[in-house]
Amino acid sequence: MTPLDDRDGWIWMDGEWLPWREARVHVLTHTLHYGMGCFEGVRAYAGPHGSHLFRVAEHTRRLADSAWALDMPLPFDEAALVEAQRECLARNALTNAYLKPTVFFGSEGLGLRARGLSVHVMIAAWDLGDYISAEAASLGLRALTASWARHHVNISLCRAKTNGHYVNSMLALNTAVKAGFDETIMLDPEGYVAEASAANVFLLRDGVLHTPEVTSCLQGITRDSVIRLAREVLGIEVRERRITRDELYTADEAFVTGTAAEVLPLRELDGRHIGGRAGAPAVGEPIAADSVTARLQRLYRRVARGDLDGKLEAFRDWLTPAGG
Repeated sequence: MTPLDDRDGWIWMDGEWLPWREARVHVLTHTLHYGMGCFEGVRAYAGPHGSHLFRVAEHTRRLADSAWALDMPLPFDEAALVEAQRECLARNALTNAYLKPTVFFGSEGLGLRARGLSVHVMIAAWDLGDYISAEAASLGLRALTASWARHHVNISLCRAKTNGHYVNSMLALNTAVKAGFDETIMLDPEGYVAEASAANVFLLRDGVLHTPEVTSCLQGITRDSVIRLAREVLGIEVRERRITRDELYTADEAFVTGTAAEVLPLRELDGRHIGGRAGAPAVGEPIAADSVTARLQRLYRRVARGDLDGKLEAFRDWLTPAGG
């Protein structure tokens, strides 16, 4: 695999286009030492009418909200950042891509007071490839409940997509992976389900879709997309509320959502086969094509890739054409 710092291409940094290998910062950059910064992950897809970014306006607004909450004044407005992301695809000749706008402090000084520091913004894009195998997307993930709790709402900014938050996620995920699992489910400090390592969680029970309320979990944009598709296209009731771990054990179906992951089934948690009591496919068998999880998978893939007709035409404003 080619290292990310050794590629051809262009990276947008502070309003300028830099050759990929020249987009560098100093080792005393404040964010490198203290984790104070924020970022987004944005997907671009090749669609019927050319390449487009998916919900880039919403991602960029969340980036601006995160920076504001962190008291990092952005030197660019949202329109300029959206335009830079559009152009990033064209300059790098990408059709399907993952973009990562990132806000970070400069190297004027170190210390917790973070005074007199410049705020920088960079945008890079690359071909994500197959984030997960077709088999995993069909069979689902095996997860382990984390012993690491998700952040309390008064410990950190849970609605901000902050660099430093992901230490928490990595500790939980790496523990699960070392134990032979694919993913982890994190609980909030009171013991309720929060989210996966970098994805929101849904469960289906008796025809109703449930997802944790937005407290300690991130207000995911894919989460919002799935809620709207479930309600407006499939006519499924969605409830946002506190959820206990054992509700996942006894769910009829469960899945996780994220920008890179899209919609992925959760087939097992802590050794319990999810849906087993409801006559779901046995371990090792793919999810049923008529399951709610599979239907939402297909709907999301169609909308994200610009395959819009009928009711899906209502979601065209989620697509922003690439520049160039």
